[in-house]
Amino acid sequence: MGLFRSQATEVARQDAAVRHSLWADAFGALATRAVQIIAVVIVAAALIYVFLSLSLVTLPVLLALIFASAMLPVVSFLRKHRVPSVLATLICLFAVVIILGLIAWLIVWAVENQAASLVESATQGIEQLQNWITTLPFSITDDQIQGGIDAVTDFVTSAQFGSGALAGASAVGSFLTGLVLMIVVLFFFLKDGPAIWEFMLRPFRGEQYARARRIGDKTVSTLGGYVRGTATVAAVDAIGIGVGLWIIGVPLALPLAVVVFLTAFIPLVGATAAGILAALVALVANGVPAAIWVVVVVVVVNQLEGNFLQPVLMGRTLQLHGLVILVALTAGTILGGVVGAVIAVPLMAVAWGITQIWNGEHEPAEMFRQKRREEVR
Repeated sequence: MGLFRSQATEVARQDAAVRHSLWADAFGALATRAVQIIAVVIVAAALIYVFLSLSLVTLPVLLALIFASAMLPVVSFLRKHRVPSVLATLICLFAVVIILGLIAWLIVWAVENQAASLVESATQGIEQLQNWITTLPFSITDDQIQGGIDAVTDFVTSAQFGSGALAGASAVGSFLTGLVLMIVVLFFFLKDGPAIWEFMLRPFRGEQYARARRIGDKTVSTLGGYVRGTATVAAVDAIGIGVGLWIIGVPLALPLAVVVFLTAFIPLVGATAAGILAALVALVANGVPAAIWVVVVVVVVNQLEGNFLQPVLMGRTLQLHGLVILVALTAGTILGGVVGAVIAVPLMAVAWGITQIWNGEHEPAEMFRQKRREEVR
C-alpha cells in the first residue's frame, strides 16, 4: 500500500508541476500560439518566394488551371455527347486561344486605326495642361515647362532608357515562353485533369483522401465559377459602356471598351479605373459636358451590374467581404503587379471555400464555424 501511495503522490506532484509550468498558464498558451503563427507565416513566405522566383513556370501553370476550370463544363458536355476526348480538348483549347488572341487583336487594331486622333487629342491635352499651369497661384514659367520636356527627351534618348528597352524585349521573350508553356499545360489539364489530380492523391488514405478530393472539387468549381461569372459581367460592362461612349462620340470607344472588359477582372477598383480613363479621354477630346456624360454612363452601368447582375452570377462563388477583397488586391498588386491583382481575389475565394468544406461537404473547419449565442456565452 505504501508503494502505491508513494506512486500516486509522485504522479500528483508531476501533474501539479505541469499545471504550474511556464507553458501551461495563459502567457504560455499565448507564446505557443505565437510560435505557431510565426511558423505558418514563415511557411507562407517561403511558398510565396518560391512562386515568385519560379514565376515563369508557376504563373503559366496557375493560369492554365484557371482556364481549365472555366472550360470544364464545356469539355464535360462534349464528352457526354460522345465527342472523342482529344477532339473535345482541342476544341476547348482553341476556343481559349482564339478568345485571348481576339482581345489582343481588338486592342492593337483599334489603337492603330485611331492612333492619329489619339495623338491629336493628347497634343491638345498637353496644350490645355500647359495653359492651366500658367494660371496657378505660384509661378511656373514656359521655360521651366520646356526644361521638363527637355529632361524627358534626354532620358528617352539616354543609355538608361535603352537598357530599359532591352529589359522590355527580354520581358517579351519571357511572356512568349510563358504563353507557350501555358497552352501546353492547359491541353493536358483539359485532357487529363481528373487523372492528374487522382495521381497526386495517391499518398492519402481515408478521411485525408476524402478531404483532398473535396478540396480539389471546390477549387475547380470556385475558379471556374469565378472566371465564367466575371467574364459575363465584364462583357456586359464593356458593351454597355462602349455603346455609351460611341453614342457620346468619344474617340477610341472600342479600345476603351476592351480596357473596361479587362479591368473588370479586378474587383472594386477595376471598373473605377476604366471609368476614370474613359472620362479623361472624353475630357481631352470632347470637353467637359461629354466627360460628365461618360461618368454618368459608367456609374449607371456599374450600379446595374453590381446590384443585379453580379449577385445572380457570382453570389455563391465570391462570398468575400469587400475589405477582404481590398486587402487581397493590395497584397496581390504588391507581390505580382497587375497579374497579381487579377489572380489574388479568386485565390482568396478558393482559400475561403476550402475552409468551408474542411470537415465535410457542408461542415467548415472548427475555427471558421459560425458560433451560436449560447456557445459564445
